Amino acid sequence: MDKKRIAWCITGSGHYLKESIDLMLTLENVDLYLSKAGEEVLKWYDYDLSIFKKNKIKIFKDVTASASPVSLLYESVYKLVVISPATSNTIALMAQGVSNTLVTNMFAQAGKCEVVSLVFACDTEPVVITQAPKKLVTLYPREIDLKNFKELKKFKNVIVVDNVKSLKKHLKKLSQ
Repeated sequence: MDKKRIAWCITGSGHYLKESIDLMLTLENVDLYLSKAGEEVLKWYDYDLSIFKKNKIKIFKDVTASASPVSLLYESVYKLVVISPATSNTIALMAQGVSNTLVTNMFAQAGKCEVVSLVFACDTEPVVITQAPKKLVTLYPREIDLKNFKELKKFKNVIVVDNVKSLKKHLKKLSQ
């Protein structure tokens, strides 16, 4: 089990993006899965993909209609799927069973393969202060965003966290 890899997925959120990436870079045996929005947001926050390659992290981008890299889940390559940070859009799609991006497909197939998913949701409180590319902003998640967050927490083999401390705690336990 310890030789299995971790699939780390990034969506289009800057909310605790730096902390998520810093945490990911402390781990071994990680592959990075980027939604199209995830790839964009990395550029907005001045991340160059070479930082991941330098750390021997293989990168999978959302470039195929069938999200073909998910097939690695069928081959028991992964012990854990981490989605951090996860936008309210990604949370909504996953909570409703929609798998139309690389990241939401990874989540759906992880569930079908009984691989645990650890999700760091962004919009979890009535007021969220977050880092935009150039400044801090205050956001007011909609009721539907909060409802989807709560719904996702009910899924089997899914751990949904709403802060960095909880992400670190669960990641430490699950990545061993």
